[in-house]
Amino acid sequence: MSNDSENSLAGRAAIAAGAAIGSAAIAAALMFVKRRSDRKKSDAQPPRTNTAPHFPSETD
Repeated sequence: MSNDSENSLAGRAAIAAGAAIGSAAIAAALMFVKRRSDRKKSDAQPPRTNTAPHFPSETD
């Protein structure tokens, strides 16, 4: 015979809570990786300066 405690409401709630925690952990990991890659891309560019060369406007 089957065990009724496996299908109880508490068991289902525990599974749902575990799934919610797992998905939150995966989402946090993806956000962390995205933030690191964004920082790496911005660090690859040279820093901005206020002394950039000014080109004359085009005259045709």
